[in-house]
Amino acid sequence: MSEAKMTADGTVANERAKPWSMTRVVTASSAGTAFEWYDFFIFGSLTPVIAKVFLAGLDPTGALVAALALFAVGFAFRPLGAIIFGAMGDRVGRKATFLTTVSLMGGATFAIGLLPTYAQAGIVAPILLIFLRICQGTALGGEYGGAAIYVAEHADNDKRGAATGWIQSSASFGLLAALLVIFATRTALGEDAFNAWGWRIPFLVSIFLLAISVWMRVKLSESPEFAKLKEEGATTKAPLRESFATRDSLRRVAIAFFGIMCAQGAVWYFAFFYMQVFLEKSLGVPGATKDMLLIVMTLASAPLYVFFGWLSDRVGRKPVMLGGMLLALLLYFPGSHLIAKAANPALVAAQERTPVLVETDPATCSSQFDPTGTAKFTSACDIAKSTLIARGIAYDTRPSADRRTRVHAGEQIVPIGGGENAADLKAHKAEIATAVNGALEAVGYPKSADPKAIHYPLLLTILLLFVVAATALYGPQAAALVEMFPTRIRYTAMSLPYHVGTGWVGGFLPVTSFAIVAMTGDIYAGLWYAVAFTAISAVVTIFFLKETHGKPLDEC
Repeated sequence: MSEAKMTADGTVANERAKPWSMTRVVTASSAGTAFEWYDFFIFGSLTPVIAKVFLAGLDPTGALVAALALFAVGFAFRPLGAIIFGAMGDRVGRKATFLTTVSLMGGATFAIGLLPTYAQAGIVAPILLIFLRICQGTALGGEYGGAAIYVAEHADNDKRGAATGWIQSSASFGLLAALLVIFATRTALGEDAFNAWGWRIPFLVSIFLLAISVWMRVKLSESPEFAKLKEEGATTKAPLRESFATRDSLRRVAIAFFGIMCAQGAVWYFAFFYMQVFLEKSLGVPGATKDMLLIVMTLASAPLYVFFGWLSDRVGRKPVMLGGMLLALLLYFPGSHLIAKAANPALVAAQERTPVLVETDPATCSSQFDPTGTAKFTSACDIAKSTLIARGIAYDTRPSADRRTRVHAGEQIVPIGGGENAADLKAHKAEIATAVNGALEAVGYPKSADPKAIHYPLLLTILLLFVVAATALYGPQAAALVEMFPTRIRYTAMSLPYHVGTGWVGGFLPVTSFAIVAMTGDIYAGLWYAVAFTAISAVVTIFFLKETHGKPLDEC
């Protein structure tokens, strides 16, 4: 290792001996990763538009759930990318691997901007979109591990957390770039033009970012740790077997997943993705206002990743990450209630003053858990509940004596008919939605949140506390994961638990949480998903995660 060449007095002599510039290493690695996150995040940020453009054949609730599922598809294939590119990184090298991943991601994102819509090509449009999302997810599965490992294998032992903190902050730079491009395009074109064709621009812009990222990465040399391993002829011939077929390696992988990545998937994706659904869909916050709030959160998060990475170099990875988990657990329920009161006080007041009740035959109600958005919910009960959820309205349910379905809002009573025999189910649901919305507005329910009535200081305070929790967990995470595995299998062994955690736990958080809300009628019920996974990680971290900060990589 390069640290073995350090003189007794430490860092200065080592810096002189280094044939690389840490500034170039960190900048090129972070910029490329930020670009890949930009590609991935523009899809998540445009979920409501994607639902209208590519899933126009579904009702609004089904289309939104299906769009969230499409977002999750990219995450589902990230573990596959972790296996493919992890093995490539441990056998061929770090540099060649993340040049490949950035090219695949950029090409798929650009192609999304050229796709035909559902109105133009019918079912072919969402099929092509699914294929490109699979390409994106596979590419991202190999990107993060490569960039984090590349930086960590160049960094000094006592600065590894701060150095890899820049890789963590690249996620916020990518998200920020996505939000800014979307906001600028939407503002310049107007909502109608943006929804019709302007949504393509953020995807097409990615071709220029791709060119810059490839140019920067081509100039880098191989990681010194991997170069030394290759020179000694000690690279692995079977990275998958070495990573997952021995007891010690499996134990490390399990601790990485259950002790770090379950919480990472829950906390980070709740703060930066499910929060978008919660604000816009459940609370009726206008899209432009939601985007501005996310921009503020993202700007605040960027320096915090590096700060918490630096802090973990001083006090340890474990206490910093555990602090983020515990803060999130304290915030989930009370914080979400405060966000609702701050974002849409009229909605909260209306629900306290005039609770909504669905009177129906319970035997006709389905779970409405439909991750693909393709199921047809035609019973009167299902139509009533999906109509209310589409407006972000919480409700209680009680059996009806005559087995008929009605929505009660104060003195307003709306009878709901089933759609089993409707000639046009979508039109039938739209007619019911009009009647239900009219009844709700008659008793004081707002159509959407009033931007002038939003209590911005309170709303931003709670949102920023969620940011602190997410960044405290994510900032030291790359260094902690790199330090858990030996150099010869580090890419493979680290990448899989990371992408199962973020790809499956985090990626499916929005669609699963939203489906839980649709099943229960409680806009806060979806929080239990994040609570469960965060609690699992907190327990495993306390009892099983070993502290590794400040040690040479071959001694961790």
